[in-house]
Amino acid sequence: QVQLVESGGGLVQAGGSLRLSCAASGSTFRIDAPGWYRQAPGKQRELVASISSLGRSNYADSVKGRFSISRDNAKNTVYLQMNSLKPEDTAVYYCNAILITRETVRNAWGQGTQVTVSS
Repeated sequence: QVQLVESGGGLVQAGGSLRLSCAASGSTFRIDAPGWYRQAPGKQRELVASISSLGRSNYADSVKGRFSISRDNAKNTVYLQMNSLKPEDTAVYYCNAILITRETVRNAWGQGTQVTVSS
């Protein structure tokens, strides 16, 4: 089944960097409207960053200037470069996108990857 697979999470000290990847597996023709979300314990899932098919990006105020979203259309992969990480960035990070195959168009979520920032 076509799905989104995330990688790159981990434990990092405050001020450090991590790069998350989200790749569409299977026979995906292309992905559309990709975005990264995060959910901290006891909080609602929130949009962190999104990027359009033309490469226009949008960020939550809390990560502007620190995070950068990008995409590789040839690889159907989306990235989130996270710099100057803070303890409040600790959360499970999820990617979301519309997966387009020859047969289907559906919204999909990745399984989530834990990011923990220690102070």
